[in-house]
Amino acid sequence: MINTEKLLNFLIKKKIFFFTGVPDSILKNIINAIENNRKIKHLISANEGTALATAIGYNLATKMIPCVYMQNSGLGNSINPLISISNKNIYSIPTILMIGWRGSPNEIDEPQHMVKGKITPALLKLLGIKYLIFNKDKDFNKLSELIKFSKKNRQIVAFLVKNKSLTDIKKIKNPKNPKKLISRQKFISDLLKEIPLTAKIISTTGYTSRELLQVRKLNNLKKGKDFYMVGGMGHASSVALGMSMFKTKKQIICLDGDGSVLMHGGSLPINGLAAGKNFKHIMLNNSSHESVGGFKTIANSIDFDKISKGSGYKNYFKISNKDNCKKILKKFLSSNGPSFLEVLISKGALKNLIRPSNLKKIKQKFIID
Repeated sequence: MINTEKLLNFLIKKKIFFFTGVPDSILKNIINAIENNRKIKHLISANEGTALATAIGYNLATKMIPCVYMQNSGLGNSINPLISISNKNIYSIPTILMIGWRGSPNEIDEPQHMVKGKITPALLKLLGIKYLIFNKDKDFNKLSELIKFSKKNRQIVAFLVKNKSLTDIKKIKNPKNPKKLISRQKFISDLLKEIPLTAKIISTTGYTSRELLQVRKLNNLKKGKDFYMVGGMGHASSVALGMSMFKTKKQIICLDGDGSVLMHGGSLPINGLAAGKNFKHIMLNNSSHESVGGFKTIANSIDFDKISKGSGYKNYFKISNKDNCKKILKKFLSSNGPSFLEVLISKGALKNLIRPSNLKKIKQKFIID
């Protein structure tokens, strides 16, 4: 294993003082170390492409090399700026990519991670990005040479980090949840009891889909059918939009998260423009990337009432505590959409969460009317 503090100190000694990216479960320990270190500048970004663009701005302002971190599944989000701005044949912006490698060889992982994991090295090669696999102490020398190459040649380089390669770093404790907040599982349970029998739910990736699946099974709740977004973070509402446009007689519900909404926020005005009365968009907001380590988002500083209505949604509702949940939920579900519901939820998830499996069977069950 790699000592996480040693890795961060090594990067700082190489004069890397700015870190930005999207949290990842493999990299959570190094991100915790970054968060705990006040000598460096750190920004959690909305998506990987945006993180890279911000890093480009940092380089233009300081002439110094930034570090952009991401899960390999998010590499696709960064391809446009990687090729059309940072590339050595365009503006030649030196950047260090630190990539959590889900689905690496000899690792058993979820289907979507196995697919992306298999092609990650080939994708980096195709992008013309020099990289190394970083998972043991002797790799520090290789990383040093890689950073030297980036500085000298003004090029993007990357290092891949496998699962469980970094030692644990304790996170600075977050404030306790307000007692009145509803839990994700309790809200999901209430939702499944109130929706129409024929409703279709598209749920975002991470704990939300996993708890939706588990709450259904534990409580034998059979109203509606679910489509679990096991990947494609940020795209749940767009999938729901496509459903709503062509299944106009069914209520289409997007069960989203704050990190997901922020990742591809440009979908909101498209939803507002194209969605019909049957489109219901729920954002579970705990201002956290909880599924990958609990890192903060900026969701609690945003006025989603103004954002959603300014994007063309007809209605905005908000559940801020346990006491008003069922009453507001009923109003939301009976409203003529497109409607947006923000639910302030507590942090924390059910223990021993199951994962969706047999995904093609889930799809076939979902598409049957």
